[in-house]
Amino acid sequence: MFVNAAHILAIGLLLGAILPLDLRLAGFFRKVPVEIVAPFLSRSAGVGLAAAILTGFCLFSVRAVEYAGNPAFLTKLGLIALGILNLSIVHLGQGWKMVLSLGIVRPDLRFSAALSAAIWIAAVIAGRWIGFL
Repeated sequence: MFVNAAHILAIGLLLGAILPLDLRLAGFFRKVPVEIVAPFLSRSAGVGLAAAILTGFCLFSVRAVEYAGNPAFLTKLGLIALGILNLSIVHLGQGWKMVLSLGIVRPDLRFSAALSAAIWIAAVIAGRWIGFL
């Protein structure tokens, strides 16, 4: 029960940080200075992601065989991997450095941010879908 609650809280922290950041990078809320909020929201999302992965492993270990055959679980894992790949590409790219130093969001970063929001929302939906299969 406590691990499940911790997993939900971790997902809440992840989404609560990544969605506002993605929306800002995608072009919404232009009055919010991106170079100020981006580092904080990015780190907060990172903490949420790490905690969600850790608690997710704990939850998986309880019914590993059952989850390994669940298409929704496998979809969720694929989406998480895609989300991590996307964030790695963003954080290693010049666009992220430009955001942090100058507050300028390049078009490729806007696209990556919109993609990120879609991926993480889809991962949560897939996670909820696990219980219905």
